[in-house]
Amino acid sequence: MLKSKYSAFELECGIDEAGRGCLAGPVTAAAVILKPDFYHKLIDDSKKLSMTERKKLTKIIIQNSISYSVQNVFPNKIDEVNILNASILAMHKCIKNLIIKPEFLIIDGNKFKKYNGIQHKTIVKGDAKYLSIASASILAKHSRDVYMKKISQNFPNYFWFKNKGYPTKEHKEALKQYGVTKHHRKSFKLFDEQLTIDF
Repeated sequence: MLKSKYSAFELECGIDEAGRGCLAGPVTAAAVILKPDFYHKLIDDSKKLSMTERKKLTKIIIQNSISYSVQNVFPNKIDEVNILNASILAMHKCIKNLIIKPEFLIIDGNKFKKYNGIQHKTIVKGDAKYLSIASASILAKHSRDVYMKKISQNFPNYFWFKNKGYPTKEHKEALKQYGVTKHHRKSFKLFDEQLTIDF
């Protein structure tokens, strides 16, 4: 059973991201402050849930949040600042866009840069331990999946509607055959082989 809180603060905000290991598309972060009495037994690490479950839970989480925000950082910025900094930037954008300022932040993982003097705690595998982080992981993954399906309509050869930009075999084969799109992260190793790509 996931824990409802880490701190004693009432306005504790859970934060997570999706798409960090992808070759294409944005890195997407979400921040959620849940209502204090909210619990749902199906909420879990988004990777353990089906797309249908995430879609259903997204609506439930939004209805039961005091405040939430979902934000993207796109490939050109990822290439400029690197994926770790881009992930943290997406998280900072989420906090900035919350209607209610949180008193305490809990973040999935072990890397974060302090934001605006708000106390925080990084928690490895936090999306499998705390309700608000798991909720954030669901919002981030669902939002990013919807975006990847949308842009896949104009780039069907890369199967983003299915692989969501992750480095699957078919995605990498498509890269070899059709080349790099504007949605690809050019700073990433796009091929398994040690090929140099001149951009």
